Amino acid sequence: MGMQGGGGGGFQSEINVTPMVDVMLVLLIIFMVVTPLLQKDVSVALPRDVNHAEEDMAINREDSVVISIPQDGQYYLGKKLVNLEDLKSEVEKALSKKKEEEKIVYIKSGIEVQYGEVVKVINAVREKGIDRIGLVADQKKKGGAAQAPTPAPAT
Repeated sequence: MGMQGGGGGGFQSEINVTPMVDVMLVLLIIFMVVTPLLQKDVSVALPRDVNHAEEDMAINREDSVVISIPQDGQYYLGKKLVNLEDLKSEVEKALSKKKEEEKIVYIKSGIEVQYGEVVKVINAVREKGIDRIGLVADQKKKGGAAQAPTPAPAT
């Protein structure tokens, strides 16, 4: 006689999705953790490019020196928050490893940042003998109307 139990040891006809859901949740968690780490620099709302300046692809390199000013008085070298005095030595240290023709510093400034803050950074970089400075702006979308810059109030 065969085994006759109530166990129902036959094949299941429906798909068991529990293991697949477990794998998908693990992948989702991995992507959620890794995605913020992929950002290279500090996020800054950049002013729009009005005159269609040419794009310098060297800013996208891993070893490029980028100073970000998201707000007045905040200075980042890459992702590292530094004060203005430390910024001078950090920039000099970062550029000491480069060839003379590769020594360029890029400055990204937020829309709300005062012009004087950008000038302070430019002067700090020039104090260390670096004359090649690039100012970074967002490119204007093609076909959009150009907006004239708003003049600063006279003081």
